[in-house]
Amino acid sequence: MIYIGLFLFSFLLTYFIKNYAIKNAFLAEVNERSSHTMPTPHGGGIAIAITWFVGLIYFYILGEIESNLFDALMVGVVISMVSYFDDLYELSPKIRLFTQAIVALLGLYFLGGFKEFDLSIFTIQNQFLTNIFAFFMIIWFINLYNFLDGIDGYAGSEALFLSIAGFLLFGGAHFLVLAVSVLGFLFWNWHSAKIFMGDVGSTLLGYNIAIFTIYYANQEADNFWIWIILFSLFWFDATLTLLRRKKNREKLSQAHRKHAYQRLVQSGWKHDKVVLYAMGINAVLFCLVFFVKIFAAFIFSLVILYSSVKYIDKQKAFE
Repeated sequence: MIYIGLFLFSFLLTYFIKNYAIKNAFLAEVNERSSHTMPTPHGGGIAIAITWFVGLIYFYILGEIESNLFDALMVGVVISMVSYFDDLYELSPKIRLFTQAIVALLGLYFLGGFKEFDLSIFTIQNQFLTNIFAFFMIIWFINLYNFLDGIDGYAGSEALFLSIAGFLLFGGAHFLVLAVSVLGFLFWNWHSAKIFMGDVGSTLLGYNIAIFTIYYANQEADNFWIWIILFSLFWFDATLTLLRRKKNREKLSQAHRKHAYQRLVQSGWKHDKVVLYAMGINAVLFCLVFFVKIFAAFIFSLVILYSSVKYIDKQKAFE
């Protein structure tokens, strides 16, 4: 019953935020990065964040979430609040990066750091090196999730997939809380979107995925690769696009529409078709994690994702 209540809370809160944003002209304008054609209300991620934190606190009080995971996830309040102000006032990159660094450090502190990094042929157990890696990974996950929030339903559907996959693989009330928090918003964000998530939602989701990755990797080293595979649709696109733009000597801070999902939209695909295509790939990735030995699954996932990018290149060339 609590999950139904949280879903309805997210659903209704998103509805009220949408109406408030329209009334007060808090609209995402069309720019060079946009894949939408009309100004649309943004900030719907507030509903995700509030529902998420309410659900976390509820299950923590019931004793169903370990304190170190709870504390690390609650640090997300900081990134959500700063990102909300960024949605409203466009904060400087320095403030955003400083905030991301603080939440990365706090998240690692509450998790007890990143214990070891298993690379199959050898394992890195030096805490200085593993925590430096984890620090930058958290910051990268925060930013890349924001980069990939560009079309209707995409970022929300990815979070819903990861929540369900996490619950099926590891159990835990926190995954179901995240799922219903996102689902209530996603109803209003599905194509054609009535409201966008905004940085307040996308940065929080990226942070959560990073925390899940480290938390479960600390329980068992192979779990790191499980999360890397499950999340690979996003990090592979973001990382490859960044490297290709750098190779083209583009200004990396300049807004663009060159991610794979954006180029599919430019080629004529509707937003919902792109999202369903992406979720189909995610389903294959989940099957790899579930049925194939982990490092072989990682290699197979890279082949699948690279093949998908080459297919998208034929639909719309990377220029």
